[in-house]
Amino acid sequence: MQRLASAPTERSARLDTAPSVASRTLELDDEMRRRRDVTRESLSPSASRGAVAGRLVRTVADAKNTQTLPGDVVRREGDPAVGDAAADESYDGLGLTYALFDEVYGWASLDGKGLPLDATVHYGEQYDNAFWDGDRMVFGDGDGEVFTRFTVSLSVVAHELAHGFTQYTSQLEYSGQSGALNESISDVFGVLAEQRSRGENAEDASWLVGEGLFLPDVQGSALRSMLAPGTAYDDDVLGKDPQPADMAGYVETTEDNGGVHINSGIPNRAFAEAAVALGGPAWDRLGQVWFDTLTSGNITPTADFATFAAATVTAAITRYGSGSDVHRAVLGGWTTVGVEQTGSDASDEVSRRA
Repeated sequence: MQRLASAPTERSARLDTAPSVASRTLELDDEMRRRRDVTRESLSPSASRGAVAGRLVRTVADAKNTQTLPGDVVRREGDPAVGDAAADESYDGLGLTYALFDEVYGWASLDGKGLPLDATVHYGEQYDNAFWDGDRMVFGDGDGEVFTRFTVSLSVVAHELAHGFTQYTSQLEYSGQSGALNESISDVFGVLAEQRSRGENAEDASWLVGEGLFLPDVQGSALRSMLAPGTAYDDDVLGKDPQPADMAGYVETTEDNGGVHINSGIPNRAFAEAAVALGGPAWDRLGQVWFDTLTSGNITPTADFATFAAATVTAAITRYGSGSDVHRAVLGGWTTVGVEQTGSDASDEVSRRA
């Protein structure tokens, strides 16, 4: 949300409100990132917390607009809806994300061992974000000027939970290209959870992340577009979506942990282009390739785009065969965004295809 902090403030009441809210949000975000890093460093990829293999266990708490975690529990696994939209949306989102990993990939929860899924809603005052803090999901209510509550978007709920999946698998470092991959992986599984819940095929889906978060006065459709990075919004407060669509537009910056939310558009588009080329449910075969890549043990915390791309090519070949439609789609996606895979096998495939 750094874009909001530098937005102009003279044009409307909405413009007056957003920067101050964003400043508070940024301070909290920095604290939460530090907390997530500490949690990540204290865990091994195989660690789990009170896990029950094969069984979904959800708990939703209410912070009551404070910054105190976890808050008061308002709904537990199996409880009926409580009538609080944020609490009920988060509960449902946790379940739909769990179902994606469990039913499609045979992976119980985020750690593969049935990790309980905990969430806190109504965090902070006018808090413009949602985050995974290393142990639980936390959702803000939005500022009421630019953003509505962050539980309204399943792609956002699943995105943040997928940070937990990355934490328990590849542990990608949150800076530079590895950080952009971390963000992209969350976008991928966030969108896949949403598409699966809607029964959408890749060629019919919007490929938007955070659709429905913006309030009516905002000139934009979502936080990000995976299929068309850089087109999600163009607004007088938010500015223009800064994501590049390929490596030619790669942004070198020291902000945003080296552009993790900016350059993630490149691997995002690689996945979306591959999915559309392949057709059908993206969570099925292509999602399986990304899942296989992340659980293979071959992705190091400092992996860059080229290394990750090569690993997805290898995963596609391993599961579906060299020259298969999945293999060709994965190659095509990375070629479209200008990422050349490292490794002799992947490089040879690109050369033969050129």
